[in-house]
Amino acid sequence: MDVQRRVRRSPLLFTAPIVLLVLLTAVLGWEIVRANMTETARAAWPWRLELLDMEPLSSLLAVAAGAVLARAQYARTVRPLLGWRADWTTGHLAGGAPEWQVGLLNGGSHTVVIEVYECRAVLRGADPQHAGPWTDVQGVAEVLTGAGLTVREDFQLVTMGNFPLVGTSTYETTMLGAFSRRFVDEVEALHIRVRVGDVVGDSHERILDALKGARSTSYQRPAP
Repeated sequence: MDVQRRVRRSPLLFTAPIVLLVLLTAVLGWEIVRANMTETARAAWPWRLELLDMEPLSSLLAVAAGAVLARAQYARTVRPLLGWRADWTTGHLAGGAPEWQVGLLNGGSHTVVIEVYECRAVLRGADPQHAGPWTDVQGVAEVLTGAGLTVREDFQLVTMGNFPLVGTSTYETTMLGAFSRRFVDEVEALHIRVRVGDVVGDSHERILDALKGARSTSYQRPAP
């Protein structure tokens, strides 16, 4: 958890070129075997079946291999770099109370779009290895309010759907949520799963614990 991973590749832009390369390689193997057989053997079925001349076949194979390698290199260049940062601050909870604010950023060079945004809460005393099912922000808010926590006083969560994350080198974050000291005391973990789609059709996912580090850092009110 808390490590970015690729969860899906584009069927059109990744799978199709690979399949084409495999087919052309198989055809090349067939033609190489035929070329090393006697004329008599090539006259019998199925060896008399000539799929493609060697010269155009070699050209097609080179183009397909180049396309696969170029796509792999480009995909690595434009892949997102999902990161998150958090700190004690103020500004989003009622009364100006100290809050643990968590933000998400894309340190890659290209814009990505959020495809999946889900949460799950582990209340204090529960086993973090047996967290509840993934749900949307409304679903996890119902779990938290059912535990006695109050929206805007103890926590505030942001709902996201098809939201673009612009690549940035300035480490500007998009807020995911703000949580009070009481929230940090009464909730063991709040997992957030973010899945994004990049410009080549691949999907990348990162699961983070929004409360990681909240108990090991102290809050200091900013100077006026």
